[in-house]
Amino acid sequence: MLADLARARQAFLDSAEDPLLPIVDAHHHFWAVPANPHPWLTQLPRIPFRYGDYSAICRDFLPVDYTQACAGHRVLRHVVMEGEWDPADPVGEALWMVGLAQASGRPHAMAAQAWLDRDDVAEVLVRYSQPPLAGFVRSVRHKPRVLPRAEHHSGWSAPGTMRCPRWRDGYALLQRHGLMFELQAPWWHMDEAVELARDFPATRIVVNHAGLPAARNDETLRPWRAAMARLADCPNVRVKLSGLGVAGQPWSVAQQRPVVEALIDDFGPQRCMFASNFPVDGLVVGLDDLWSGFKTLTQGLSPADRLALFCDTALDTYGLQ
Repeated sequence: MLADLARARQAFLDSAEDPLLPIVDAHHHFWAVPANPHPWLTQLPRIPFRYGDYSAICRDFLPVDYTQACAGHRVLRHVVMEGEWDPADPVGEALWMVGLAQASGRPHAMAAQAWLDRDDVAEVLVRYSQPPLAGFVRSVRHKPRVLPRAEHHSGWSAPGTMRCPRWRDGYALLQRHGLMFELQAPWWHMDEAVELARDFPATRIVVNHAGLPAARNDETLRPWRAAMARLADCPNVRVKLSGLGVAGQPWSVAQQRPVVEALIDDFGPQRCMFASNFPVDGLVVGLDDLWSGFKTLTQGLSPADRLALFCDTALDTYGLQ
């Protein structure tokens, strides 16, 4: 299995041709609807969502669907993200996913659901560190409680936040189990993430969706970049260049360029990784167009840096070498 990666990497380095670029998709979803318990995908009314109406993704998205959606791109490894399975049974999704991996060969690693401020967090993390999930679950996600930008303030420390003592007690357990933390929160909460990164330096934080810059105007991008740059000073933080769609606007290379270039400049290619966030980002862009767009955005970089962004950073982050 490792030989295919080695050959693919070398073939790209020798040729620098885009069709040969090996890809590790560092963040996407698989789900079966309505067979599996995803309340937000199966129940009405739909929840408020940053891309608006999401009824188009409330259907199966499985390995065969992924393959069909990105034919022509060399996606060799898959890191699947929890898909908000019924929170009463966080381990259930991981067990379903490892069964899918055994049957289809994909995914290769998972970021699983965990609730850091719940009474069962220690038990859940133990389950993730035991067979058949040991080595498959590499990280966990618990979206911390957040505020709208207009309401946020520097002292924000309510229950369920990154400053909540009970939440932090659960977070402290991650190091014991060798698990990373997937942070999904809007950029105006990143100073709280800086505190978390510095207080728990042995636990790696992987920022989801570029810190969620929801617009491309200066009023958003200027403070977004400043917040992300402060986080980039923490060596235990990496970032996913994913989830970059803007509600109501077509996805384009020009739209994504300021975000992608800023993160690469501040974090460096060795701490950034591209990811599709499919099928969710299928609401704003096709999977073929997304990978092609990312390739266009990086054409000015060296082959080694492009390899880091598309493949090597994710391989290293999720231990898939």
